[in-house]
This record gives sequence, structure tokens and C-alpha cells, in this order.
Amino acid sequence: MVVSKFIAGVDEAGRGPLAGPVVAGAVILAEGVTIEGVQDSKRVAEKKRERLHDEIMDQALAVGIGIVHEDEIDWVNILEATRRAMRIALGQLSPAPDEALIDGYALPDQVVKNRGVIDGDEKVHVIAAASIIAKVTRDRMMRNYDIIFPEYGFAQHKGYGTKQHLQQLREHLACSIHRKSFRPVKEYMPRLSDLKKNRRLGQWGERLAAQQLVRKGYDIIEMNFNAAPHGEIDIVARDRETIVFVEVKTSSQKKLGRPEEQVDDGKIEKLANAMEVFLYRNDDIEDSRFDMITVRFGKGRPSVRYYEDFIN
Repeated sequence: MVVSKFIAGVDEAGRGPLAGPVVAGAVILAEGVTIEGVQDSKRVAEKKRERLHDEIMDQALAVGIGIVHEDEIDWVNILEATRRAMRIALGQLSPAPDEALIDGYALPDQVVKNRGVIDGDEKVHVIAAASIIAKVTRDRMMRNYDIIFPEYGFAQHKGYGTKQHLQQLREHLACSIHRKSFRPVKEYMPRLSDLKKNRRLGQWGERLAAQQLVRKGYDIIEMNFNAAPHGEIDIVARDRETIVFVEVKTSSQKKLGRPEEQVDDGKIEKLANAMEVFLYRNDDIEDSRFDMITVRFGKGRPSVRYYEDFIN
């Protein structure tokens, strides 16, 4: 009796960009299974990649996705961040693979037996499938970031150092998803004093809050939804089938106070009315909730706290 081995293909997307995460995909396909059209993700048009991504998710025995964000990339360097993403992706596979084929070079310090395959995304079908999972996952995140940071054009260049991106970086300075250890990003870092001076601290806080939602797997629908005369909702997002309305409170004080102290009854009434406006304009929504995020700036990294289902 011949026992089939589970062979995983592993590839990454996003080593080279100036902004956003590095993402690894790991895929196990049943022995002898091929998915028509699957090849190196760089050779597949965006719409077709999206379709192939869904086919791979449906047909694969197992799929793992590893994401390492820009702050960790800055901390450990891009090579180690890529390896971490691959390890995360491999660790999510069930069943566990007997062997992993890695695009490029073997993965050191890994429990799973593995070997590198140079140009593996062009030579090995299951690595090509992993490359599509990684690429589509990252591109979807960058399209969300484009809604949060529209001045940079992330939906077009996905964070790579294009002429357009470099021009926007010089004009607007870096944002919170830029890789601060990469040139030329480190030359265009904003200062907290500049944000305060230009009254951009509130906007920066809202964007940090929305960035955290993307990391949680939410999709951003709209920033600063205007529901005059009731005011605006800072963030409208989607958590699977639930529409999430988010109020963001930003401060540079040492203590921001308890969340219930940040929104009085009058504010709650306005927010509830603004939510009704959005739901009226989108009458196909079945489930929604209201969340709150507080952002405090000070020494070191901003403190971001999340309060789910804040208004019952």
C-alpha cells in the first residue's frame, strides 16, 4: 500500500515594497491535483488571480497564511520577517505537511522538513498556488490601506517604490504603514510636533485605528462617513457579515480616561442617528454594531485600545 505524502508549497509576497506587510502562503494540494491557470502570481492578471485564489481555497487540502507587519519588519529586518511569515503559514496547515518546498532557499530552524527551489513559483505547481494566496492576501490588505491613506495610491502600486509613490512620500511624508527602516522612508518621517501643529493628530489617530482593524481582518468600507446633520462616523468597516461603526478618540495626554467618559449621551444619540442614515442608504445590511477605539500619543509607540460593541 502506497501512502501519499503531504507536500506543501510556500511562497511570499511583499519583500520589496516600502510599505505594508510581508505575506507568506502555504498550500497543500491532493496528489495529482492541478488547478488550471495557476502559475507564478506575477504572471497572472489581477482579476484572474482573485478567481484563482478562491479556487485554491476551495480545492486545497490545507492553506496557511502568515503575515508580518511593517513594525516587525523594521524590528527584525525583512529577511527574518519573511522567514517568520513562512513559519506562521506552515504552522497553520492541517494536516501538517511531510515536506515543504520553499520558493528560493530552504527555511532554517524549521520543524517541517523543507528544501528550497530556485524559481519554484515557475517550476512547481503547489508553490505557484502558494504565491497566488500570498499575493492576493497582501493586495487585498493594500486596497484597504488605500481607503485609509488615499494620498499614496496604495491600490495601484501596492507599496512598491514607484515614481508615483516616491513623489507622494516626499509630498505627504511617511504614514504608519511605511517601513521606517527602508530608504527613502527614513528620510521622510513626520514628527509628533508637526502633527499637532498642523492639527492632524486626530486624523492620524483615526488612521491608526483603521490600520488595527485591517490587521484584525476587517475590510474598511469608508473613512469619515458624513451623515449631516448628525455629524460623521470615523470608520465604517466589515467584520465578516457584520457592519462595524467605529468612534475614535485621540489624545496626547498621559491619561485618556475610561471609554465611557469619552462619549456622552448627546454624542451617543448623534452617532446612533448617523448609523441609521448609513443603514437606510444600505438597506441590505442585516447585522451591525458600534465599537470604540482610543489612541493615545506620547513617548514611544501610540497606545491603541479596542472596545467592541460599545453601544448596546
